[in-house]
Amino acid sequence: MREYVFVFLVALASTYVLVPLVRTIAVRVGAFTEVRERDVHVVPIPRLGGVAMFLGYAAATLAASRMPFLRQVFETGELIGILVGAGVVCLVGAIDDVRELDALTKLGGQLVAAAIIAFAGVQFFSLPLGTVTVLPAPVLVLMTIFVVVLCINAVNFIDGLDGLAAGLVAIAAGAFFIYSYLISGGYDPPNVFSSATFISAALAGCCLGFLPHNVFPAKLFMGDSGALLLGLLLAAATISNVGQINPDQVSANAVAATVLPLLIPISIMLLPLLDVVWAVARRTARGQRPWDADSQHLHHRMLQIGHGHRRAVLLLWLWAAVVALGAVSFVFLPPLVAGIGGVVMLGVAAVLTIWLPRFSRPGHRPKKYDAQGQRIDA
Repeated sequence: MREYVFVFLVALASTYVLVPLVRTIAVRVGAFTEVRERDVHVVPIPRLGGVAMFLGYAAATLAASRMPFLRQVFETGELIGILVGAGVVCLVGAIDDVRELDALTKLGGQLVAAAIIAFAGVQFFSLPLGTVTVLPAPVLVLMTIFVVVLCINAVNFIDGLDGLAAGLVAIAAGAFFIYSYLISGGYDPPNVFSSATFISAALAGCCLGFLPHNVFPAKLFMGDSGALLLGLLLAAATISNVGQINPDQVSANAVAATVLPLLIPISIMLLPLLDVVWAVARRTARGQRPWDADSQHLHHRMLQIGHGHRRAVLLLWLWAAVVALGAVSFVFLPPLVAGIGGVVMLGVAAVLTIWLPRFSRPGHRPKKYDAQGQRIDA
């Protein structure tokens, strides 16, 4: 555990320290998120925060490669492939942050990054469908690339409020860390050093190192460089975990062993996945292209029903934590205890979401801030 705590702290500290430098660069090169009709900020905000997170992740990778016990994780070359793929997708996002790229160019960059990590060994080798089910290699590679691109766009779609995406990914990474660490500790022989656990620890550190600069009112947005990066790293942790798990290691119950290895990763990323699927279905039904932006995402809905900016973010974090940690709890707690706890927490989240707007002051309007965090009197 000490090794992972160190990795987490290296990623957190490196990202936190680098954000002001990256913000200065973003201002100088003109990487700003302009105010659009669907946005909630009122002045242009610098973006490019993903570069700081990538450098933080790279620092954590370098530190881990020098540690005696974690060095074994680097023997396969998977983590180097992930670092290269992360660099590619972060570069594509950074270019988009400075100069807008068209959707097909960005998709091409995502596919290249997904292919890099797949051919580096980060791919589904099997599916834990009750037993270890091996599919033809081309099918598994295509499935890997699809999951990577899906996760990338899920994080990109949910990135609409200050601190929202970084917080959601931090929660997902934390849940994955708990799941992967405890599952791998039960291997025969036990071995808690795995790619999925390392990626989760470093990813959580990057997100929490960035959050102090990104919570409302944000001084820096992560931009596409950050959203694409976080999506790829979250997908890499998922694939490394799911594709190499024996269902018997998850639960002795046959039904649970069949369902949980696939249900848990989906549950951990449920909010971003729900948002991207809903967005594609909604836009397609209206005759729009799936990548055409609108103001009907989950975070927009939270604002529309009366929540302020900070409260909307906190409630979406709560929903993500309840679903992710609730799903993981089924692996390590008696099903009845996990089920009752999950239902209670879902009820709490639902009550807060529905009832809190009723206590907002009539005519109350959220405070507005400029790029330096100063209050704007509107």
